[in-house]
Amino acid sequence: METRLLGKTGLEVSVLSFGCGAVGGLMVKGAAADQERAVARAMEFGINYFDTAPLYGNGESERNLGRVLKALKRSKVYVGTKVQLEGTGDIGKFIADSMETSLRRLGQESVDLYQLHNPISDTYRDGAIDPKTVREQVLPAFERLREQGKARFFGFTALGDTQAIHSVLDHFDSAQVSYNLLNPSAGTTLPSGYPAQNYGNLIARAHASRVGTIGIRVLAGGALSGVETRHPLGMQSVDPIGSASSYAGDVARAVRFGEIIKRGFAQSLVEASIRYVLSNQNLTTTLVGLSTLDQLEHAGQSARKGPLSGEALKLISTIQQGFAGEAR
Repeated sequence: METRLLGKTGLEVSVLSFGCGAVGGLMVKGAAADQERAVARAMEFGINYFDTAPLYGNGESERNLGRVLKALKRSKVYVGTKVQLEGTGDIGKFIADSMETSLRRLGQESVDLYQLHNPISDTYRDGAIDPKTVREQVLPAFERLREQGKARFFGFTALGDTQAIHSVLDHFDSAQVSYNLLNPSAGTTLPSGYPAQNYGNLIARAHASRVGTIGIRVLAGGALSGVETRHPLGMQSVDPIGSASSYAGDVARAVRFGEIIKRGFAQSLVEASIRYVLSNQNLTTTLVGLSTLDQLEHAGQSARKGPLSGEALKLISTIQQGFAGEAR
């Protein structure tokens, strides 16, 4: 599988990465044997970055990933986890304590990438952190972890308010960016009236600053499968991020990309979705969340096919332009 440099870190990361989150659910609620088989198969594909967080299953994702990597005698893979701040107490202590708990669950002495999980916003809502707090409290706490040898590099989840996200971007080694067929604004310029949050070409901006980018929501929480039904292991209710106002709305728009399959540019919406984001050479990697081994197999085979053709990308742009002016 193709690899790309994660910004200035020097890490060569596979273009497809393994998401251990609760949306897919495999690494949270799946059977232990299935988890081990999935991680082993991912490694066979050449996937070398595994992303987890304390929030996923209240620590279960970290525990399970740590157990599996130990069983497989982990080698040449990178592990990232996160911290989600709560309240307004001692932020430095909270981050240090969260790191210790994560390392204990993972069974590791350090992680390759440690990431702030809170949205970034100047308005105090939905657990958001303002840029000033990021600069003055979060980043110094992260640097102490580096000095202690507990984390090599630091990133953040680039959700929240666009201006606030851009204002802290250069302070991090990586950013997790919401980027998909339904809302490609992190990687392109959209027409006025497009019914989604405008992330302001964040991927190009990050690339220019040598900040690595990790795509999230490549399937819009599952909506880009084109169906509303959910796998039993996955989250049964998924709120959109930066796209339509409802999951059903995302699915309704997703099916309009069926023309890509009809014209033979891809064999499924999932394949088209993965290959679309990988077509952006400035995006380092994209996470894919999983419920089953079959989903991993399909995602891995899709990534191996490489970027979509120029003709396919033109068709996608035309379909996206058609969303302009619609209600969100």
